[in-house]
Amino acid sequence: MRGFLASSIGVTCAAALALPLAPPAAAAAPSAAPPTSGGTAQSEAYVPGGTQSLPLAPLTRDRAPGAAVQGVPRRDVRHFSLVGLVWDDPDTELHGHVQVRTRATATGNWSGWQELEAHNADHAADPGTPESTSGRVRGATAPLWVGESDGVEVRVRAENIPEAARATTAAPTAASPLPTGMRLELVNPGEGAPPAAAPGPDEAPRTTGMTAESAEAVAASAANAGLAPLGATEIPALSRAQTQAELAAQQQAKPYVGPRPKITTRRGWGANEKLREKKFVYTKKVKAAFVHHSATGNNYSCKQAPSVIRSIYRYHVNSMGWRDLGYNFLVDKCGKIYEGRAGGVSKAVLGAHTLGFNSNSMGIAVLGTYSSKKPSSAAVKAVARLTAWKVGLYGMNPRGKTYLKSGGGNLYRKGKNVRLNVISGHRDGFATSCPGKKLYGKLGTTRSTAAKYQGR
Repeated sequence: MRGFLASSIGVTCAAALALPLAPPAAAAAPSAAPPTSGGTAQSEAYVPGGTQSLPLAPLTRDRAPGAAVQGVPRRDVRHFSLVGLVWDDPDTELHGHVQVRTRATATGNWSGWQELEAHNADHAADPGTPESTSGRVRGATAPLWVGESDGVEVRVRAENIPEAARATTAAPTAASPLPTGMRLELVNPGEGAPPAAAPGPDEAPRTTGMTAESAEAVAASAANAGLAPLGATEIPALSRAQTQAELAAQQQAKPYVGPRPKITTRRGWGANEKLREKKFVYTKKVKAAFVHHSATGNNYSCKQAPSVIRSIYRYHVNSMGWRDLGYNFLVDKCGKIYEGRAGGVSKAVLGAHTLGFNSNSMGIAVLGTYSSKKPSSAAVKAVARLTAWKVGLYGMNPRGKTYLKSGGGNLYRKGKNVRLNVISGHRDGFATSCPGKKLYGKLGTTRSTAAKYQGR
């Protein structure tokens, strides 16, 4: 991994500005939203969101650290819309049940108890990579979208740990059945990033007087140069003939490539580029696509999807300690496609989505939980369109097989060459329930549809 290219793309000023890394969750005590820079009336009106971090405490008479039942009693908090649980050691698994209930801001009513998906270690950077060994990464549950809320209660109950799990370093000790340093993360997605001070279509990038945030926004947008104008909120769709003509003009003609779908850019969903690490990291190619579900629940409207993505982004970076959003792309229930990790939608951006198989692949998360609920036909079609285009850029057949070298995980040892479907589910590379039984069952249809889009 260390040999991969890591550079800011196209904007000299962005490389010259030092972007502070996200602070550890342990230091993220309940705080007001971070101040904006620039001091203009526009920035003063901007509400960037933030994260409240609440430490868990024993809920029984057993007050020792690591007590078997811990939580946060019902309490009033500042507004938030997404909740998750983090702990100190990313290699420690949480063997137990995490339940949360929240109070809706609009009605004042409390929800019933909702379960957080406890095992989330399978969504991560590969072992031994700079991102996984940064010292900032933490263990975490999947986040849950609950809508705008101002009250919360959480309880975590340890379960009996199998003897086989006790023999590994990934399991807590018998004296400490739950991970240490557990904190409840309450994420407010804010209103999206304010417009960056980007140049016009005929101007060179401006460097004088730009804030770190606007420079990073320009850098993220410039990574899609050739696909959309600088500062665009979306990359327009092209027909298959137009896509092939565009590639031919760039001397990158491919015999089989699907039509380019419309993609909402990071600017379009309101990414605060100040949160992520400054540089982009690339792998060599895209040989496979891993399909995920976000496990954030299905209680969101398509209009709320950008807020859900901003919340996941903030949770991945500020709470879990990743360098950026883990997925390369996201798809909502209405079939809208969103740019994920920064670096350019047509490029082989290294993500943190499938532990052991992030190299030479991409990760696509369908927003929602699809263990028992069927994904929408619009979402399945969008995944097919996206994969037909993206893997086609790298000469891959969506109905075909490929080999990826494992970076290490619970299914395949590090260094093993593994034969996988070009369009795989997360569970094909790691022992996990993701992307849910119902979404996983749609991958056969996705492969055949994507191949048709490519003209095969």
